[in-house]
Amino acid sequence: MDFLESLVILFFLLILMLFFILTHKSQKPTTVIPMDWPILGMIPGVLLNAHRLHDYLTTILIENGGTFMFKGPWFTNMDMLFTTNPLDIHHILTKNFSNYPKGDNFRKIFDILGDGIFNSDGELWETHRKVTMCVFKHAGFQSLLETILWNKVEKGLLPILESISRQGKKMDLQDIFQRFTFDTICELLLDHDPKSLSLDFPYIPSLKAFSHSEKAILYRHVTPSSFWKLQKLLGVGNEKMMSDAWKTIDLFIYNCLNQNSNESNNMKCAHQDEKFLPLTAFMREFKDQRVCFGDATKFLRDTLLSLIVAGKDTTSSILSWFFYILAQNPSVEDKILEEIHTHLEVKLGERLNAREIGEMVYLHGALTECLRLFPPLPFNHKSPLQPDILPSGHQVNQSTKIILCFYSMGKMKSIWGEDCMEFKPERWVAKRGGIKHEPSYKIPAFNAGPRTCVGKDMALYQVKMVATMVLYHYHVEPVEDHIVLPEDSVVLQMKHGLKVRVTKRTGIN
Repeated sequence: MDFLESLVILFFLLILMLFFILTHKSQKPTTVIPMDWPILGMIPGVLLNAHRLHDYLTTILIENGGTFMFKGPWFTNMDMLFTTNPLDIHHILTKNFSNYPKGDNFRKIFDILGDGIFNSDGELWETHRKVTMCVFKHAGFQSLLETILWNKVEKGLLPILESISRQGKKMDLQDIFQRFTFDTICELLLDHDPKSLSLDFPYIPSLKAFSHSEKAILYRHVTPSSFWKLQKLLGVGNEKMMSDAWKTIDLFIYNCLNQNSNESNNMKCAHQDEKFLPLTAFMREFKDQRVCFGDATKFLRDTLLSLIVAGKDTTSSILSWFFYILAQNPSVEDKILEEIHTHLEVKLGERLNAREIGEMVYLHGALTECLRLFPPLPFNHKSPLQPDILPSGHQVNQSTKIILCFYSMGKMKSIWGEDCMEFKPERWVAKRGGIKHEPSYKIPAFNAGPRTCVGKDMALYQVKMVATMVLYHYHVEPVEDHIVLPEDSVVLQMKHGLKVRVTKRTGIN
């Protein structure tokens, strides 16, 4: 199909969509399940609810028993099976893992990630995982992480909260957490602190670019590929935003890599051994694994970009939703404070390590409950290599796109009971006082099976550290009438941020 033909068909589809949307608006819907229109499928219903995709899909799945077959426009190959069934998810992510690789379609949608761990399959993915785990478990990495995190909390986050608290100003806490995690992960992986977390809140193009690319990627999931590819060709709409973001991100990462390369060349070998550098460790480990780089700098860029995305977005998303939901549940906040005072008060002037933070069971329960309701990655996207039958009875083949709906899972009574919408940290506290565990396929906030997030422990440590220090020093209260909604993005951010006021707790110096 040539360019002109595609353009004519897309124009025809847009006219039809407009007609059906206007017709649908004049009718009173009797169900949330979108109507399957001739030619257009269910796209008009999706477009009508494009401003609230995650919650709209959740409502459909609840009404439809947890699974739903979305019918896309004729000839676009956009039919998708949405599921929240834990057994389906266990089957896809674990039991029949080899039949559900990322695949070419996933790579096309997430093309900005290149050959990084999120896009890789087979031998390359296994190498990525082995190398990343090796670096993350290195004693030097753990020490560096704790040092960078503590310094950024002590010299960056707390002073900013103190200044805003004294002035009585309202602030966007999500923006602050995104800046905090961006600086932290960049300093850790690139040996470069962008210093986005400062009192003047500077505009950092690369930070904004990440959010723009994630929003564009979501829309690639719900629009015909011919449509977003045409946008890409013409340089308009979401694809223009993606292209600009890609250039900005590349400029930032390559500049950091060049700077590190120049500094390494100017340093004496003896001095290089004094500091553990993850950047150097990754290159060394990949060479030890005899990975064929091709363009070694491009391969390193792809590797680091995936890890930066995970380290920045996962942590900031969890922290934002945690403080939001905590504000709705003051009794939970009181219990966490009591636990902090019991376990850590004598040490809060000192650097806290992972073991000490890990001893707080109720805090862990509250964070896990937050992850159940607000997972940082709201969905996953899979297709089988060979035809398969899911435990739910659905037959799937190579052309079936399966969306694993992690965000919707936390709202399903069939999984969590009648009180599924309640925030109850006690779900995760065992009767004898320890941590209660559930299978990862039931709460796949960090994915499940062989592709479980390699940075899970690192992310939880960061979140617990930040939550502990902020809660101990300040009370966070959302601004009245501020509406909090999930952003339409592949990362569960807040559409309008999290506007709050912070008050210093009495008796804290």
